[in-house]
Amino acid sequence: AWQQGLIQSTDERVADAMPPGVDLFTAPHNSPITWEHLLRQTSDWQGALWGKPDWADRPVGKTAEDWPNRPLYEPGTHYKYNDVRVNVLALAALQVWRRPLPEVLREQLMDPIGASTRWRWHGYDNAWVELDGQRMQSVSGGGHWGGGMFIDAWDMARFGYLHLRQGEWQGRQIVSRDWIAKARAPGPANAEYGYANWFLNTGRKALPAGPESSVTFRGNGQNIIYIDWENDVVAVVRWIDNGPALNEFIGKLLAAVKR
Repeated sequence: AWQQGLIQSTDERVADAMPPGVDLFTAPHNSPITWEHLLRQTSDWQGALWGKPDWADRPVGKTAEDWPNRPLYEPGTHYKYNDVRVNVLALAALQVWRRPLPEVLREQLMDPIGASTRWRWHGYDNAWVELDGQRMQSVSGGGHWGGGMFIDAWDMARFGYLHLRQGEWQGRQIVSRDWIAKARAPGPANAEYGYANWFLNTGRKALPAGPESSVTFRGNGQNIIYIDWENDVVAVVRWIDNGPALNEFIGKLLAAVKR
């Protein structure tokens, strides 16, 4: 949406892009939230969406009674990965595009890179809205509540290779280089996290075996795309712990590549 000019700046308030009647960002705590905050998981959005309160994902507190009374943080100051807020971002993007996001993804990215037709992006059974007279499903980020992206290693590899080549595919710029630069930049509240699913290797803390410039995209499972510009490597790794086991694998992979 940013690349197409539907969003002028990621520093704009999301509330300003919402049509009348959409109350995602009308509460005083949510009103200052920008696209940048949502992309960097620092929005601290408070509320419930599709029957799931914000505190339900990775709840904070010693007892269940503590969870709804979590501390509030000024948007942009506190990082927490939260799938409810990913779902908020998806619904906000749907309001901007006015088209189902899987359709947008297929047209703008997956078809141009020659992806298969096997991947699916689901929302929850109750995640439906009506836009311009059409009923559309708002997709979800995480898969642990029944929605999310389902994709095989072949398509994951093509997606990774697109980003290894700085968003270019067969001479066509599919993803803006400027967007990739923004996505790779460390966030002020978490230096090891960029945009959305960009996990950075700042200080080589996450993956000591890999260069600091390398990144991973991670899905529940773990399903991981490793992107390494310095060594010209893309690797899809599935069903592996993203700690020591992944680092050991990356070390062996890079040792083999450098021989």
